[in-house]
Amino acid sequence: MIIPCIDLMGGKVVQLIQGRDKALEAGSPLEMLEKFRAFPQIQVIDLDAAMAKGSNDTLVELLASRSIARVGGGVRSPERARALIEQGAYRVIVGTAAFNFEKLTQIADAVGADRLVIALDSKGGKVVTHGWQEATNFAAEEVIRHLEPFCSGFLCTYVDKEGMLQGTDLDWFRRLRRITSHELTAAGGITTMEEIQELHRLGIHAALGMAIYTGRLDLRELAAL
Repeated sequence: MIIPCIDLMGGKVVQLIQGRDKALEAGSPLEMLEKFRAFPQIQVIDLDAAMAKGSNDTLVELLASRSIARVGGGVRSPERARALIEQGAYRVIVGTAAFNFEKLTQIADAVGADRLVIALDSKGGKVVTHGWQEATNFAAEEVIRHLEPFCSGFLCTYVDKEGMLQGTDLDWFRRLRRITSHELTAAGGITTMEEIQELHRLGIHAALGMAIYTGRLDLRELAAL
């Protein structure tokens, strides 16, 4: 499955490079939702909430109410996770809180493991949290099996190439696929149809951002897949 991404910052749809530098602003959230209507799901990330710099709650709720959306960014409490589900989110993405056992347990209990996706974002070989601003001491490969009971899938972002249109690390995704049978969604640097086809062969979804916003990948060709 191909999942277009809508990343929100300051009330606008944006694309960042490695979670730091804003590379572009796109159309309004509803304009982007209309462009992505041919796809079965979208991914909505509130970057301001992820970085603890505010939120885009109204836009998140609007998008979640009009699409089948997996929603993340700043989901660090069971109350927040439950609120997103009540606002219409199909699934909730948890990143930073996934590495606090008590909070993760509470969030999974609040919405159910079947509605929870855990973000395993990797930079320099280590998982990063807090909007990709803080590095942990462990690799995704080391923790993924331990997190399986709390979720139904993983969003795995190769931050080293995020937004750079230089391709992703297919070997990393192959390693993750060998470790877990849970649903996997790949993100970060995916640039070519060949990469998407290889991910599909591995049974891994592709979450796409910069490559579709810049026109590197054609939405009609992607929808045909």
